[in-house]
Amino acid sequence: MEAPTTPEESARAVAEGFTRLYGSAPEGVWAAPGRVNLIGEYTDFNDGFVMPLALPHTAVAAVSRRTDGRLRVHSADSGEGVVTLDAAGLRPEDGAGGWAAYPAGVVWALREAGHHAVTGGADVHLASTVPTGAGLSSSAALEIVVALALNDLHGLGLSRPELARLGQRAENAFVGVPCGVMDQTASACAAEGHLLHLDTRDLSLRQVPFDLAAQGLALLVVDTRVKHALGDGAYAERRAGCEAGARALGVRALRDVGYARLPEALDRLENPTVRAYVRHVVSDNERVRRTMALLDAGDARAVGPVLTEGHVSLRDDLRVSAPELDLVVEAANAAGALGARMTGGGFGGSAVVLVESGDAEAVTKAVEDAFAAAGHTAPRVFPAIPSAGARRVS
Repeated sequence: MEAPTTPEESARAVAEGFTRLYGSAPEGVWAAPGRVNLIGEYTDFNDGFVMPLALPHTAVAAVSRRTDGRLRVHSADSGEGVVTLDAAGLRPEDGAGGWAAYPAGVVWALREAGHHAVTGGADVHLASTVPTGAGLSSSAALEIVVALALNDLHGLGLSRPELARLGQRAENAFVGVPCGVMDQTASACAAEGHLLHLDTRDLSLRQVPFDLAAQGLALLVVDTRVKHALGDGAYAERRAGCEAGARALGVRALRDVGYARLPEALDRLENPTVRAYVRHVVSDNERVRRTMALLDAGDARAVGPVLTEGHVSLRDDLRVSAPELDLVVEAANAAGALGARMTGGGFGGSAVVLVESGDAEAVTKAVEDAFAAAGHTAPRVFPAIPSAGARRVS
């Protein structure tokens, strides 16, 4: 896959599109990236730990303020016309459907948080290079780019973690997806050349240097280009199961079940499904800890088996994998990858593969050949380059 157009390169096109749509130049152009998560899956809504990185793929927004209360939003990628909404009257139950729910949800969340300046309205023109349906947080990129633009234009003074929380609230309460805060935080707070170690309980961050090329390594993203209907509602079911496990164990969240206590905790759980969910979450928090320790020791190669171990847990305990994701892991590891796992919510979407730089081409071909032999649509494979978080680009 070719490298995406940079936000700086696309800012002019988005600004010109804005001018054609609305009849005047925008007040500014902003960008926010998608993300891929190295390790720590389904842990963020359990107050746990995650290690994502921002991708070079971004949502770009040209934005201007209005004073008549109208929120006009347009996506260059949707094939639809301008959607016009009442900024002061937005309500989740009214349902601004499809892609428009994400910018509308951000305006609603800002208004509900007391930032009434946004009720004056805005003109927004969006374009995105973040693949949709690939588990790479295209929705969080939309939320954060709009939140940052309105924060800057209205001088709201909100921090990046605060913008992430607002984006999460928009997705939870307005769009109706019970996601954790990892995706929005990665988009808002990531740093170029780094992983982001995030404690999702207190939002404390650590930027972790992640220069794989210096160690002769590469991280590939394999977008399977499939999304199975089984995923509809399954995320919420797993969240409910994890919360049931925390209640049964008498803890605030599963992050409070230490790894050393896991066997004892599992013995106390009667429901086998809940038991499996708890085992995954607690062990994946431990995998984040192990990954951090390996990276701190300069041994990124040893992270490979941790990734594969995480995939097995997601496949068998959480049951959120898919045949295409399992095939990526199997084919990549058989071709010499150091390790691989599905990433994101699952049931399709993407996997990450850690390889020696010299093996990247052979591993990519092995995965493509395996997909062809299975009769699957050809996957989209590209390097995960740790990139900058949300920013103003013009």
